[in-house]
Amino acid sequence: MRTAFQLARRPACFQPWRKRRCLGALARLLAMLLPTSAVALVGPAIEAPELDRFVVMVLNRSGGSASFCSASVIAQNVVLTAAHCVTTPADTRVHFRDAQGQKILLDVASIAINPGYRPDAIRRRLVSIDLALVRLAEPLPSNFTPIDSFYSGPVDVGQMFRIAGYGIADEANHKTGGVLRAGNVVASGPKSAILLWARDPNNRGLGACTGDSGAPIFTAKQPVLVAVAVWAQGENGNLCGALTQAVLIAPQRRWIEDILRLWSMTGNDRR
Repeated sequence: MRTAFQLARRPACFQPWRKRRCLGALARLLAMLLPTSAVALVGPAIEAPELDRFVVMVLNRSGGSASFCSASVIAQNVVLTAAHCVTTPADTRVHFRDAQGQKILLDVASIAINPGYRPDAIRRRLVSIDLALVRLAEPLPSNFTPIDSFYSGPVDVGQMFRIAGYGIADEANHKTGGVLRAGNVVASGPKSAILLWARDPNNRGLGACTGDSGAPIFTAKQPVLVAVAVWAQGENGNLCGALTQAVLIAPQRRWIEDILRLWSMTGNDRR
């Protein structure tokens, strides 16, 4: 069983007075995570360029290492990810590739952690709302489209959804992370008003893994946001591929809207 699927790798530093060294460390991290042939999501996922405009990566420095996660674009300057993916604005960056394929890093202005988040939730067997909103210092380019539809209907066991993330495709090779891929999962029991548990409907090992924390789970046919992936479990010695746990968005809709409203009042409009 896993606590959360982050990846601790190369050192990174985001403090302003060390920015030049920080960018060098990030360049090495990105070169390792984003080879041209990279894939994502363990199991039989497929590349999903049609979802590129909705999903970015979040990079974070914690101690002497760096980690990467996935995130949903919900405003031109705000992304939604897992709370365990971020620490402080100074230690967090949002990453994407521009139209020319160049790697871009954007500074972070503010981070809002859901008040229901419990960092030690799995160890203490507590319910945790592992969500964070990240406000960028500047808007994303116009080719990104905010997800403005949130699923509010019931979630039934066996209901089909689609997960999309930048995580690794092979637990033995972390260089397989960095390209957006997607796959179908179905809701499994027990039913919860707060969390979603999802499995590969074909039992071929598809599921979230390292780097897929914060990955959006959409309805099966449309980019309507249902949940955010936060945790994974595997079988037969694997850490991923058997079960993906996610936080349902509908119960957190008011919190999201309240934070967006607050940030808008401070001069950061939702665009």
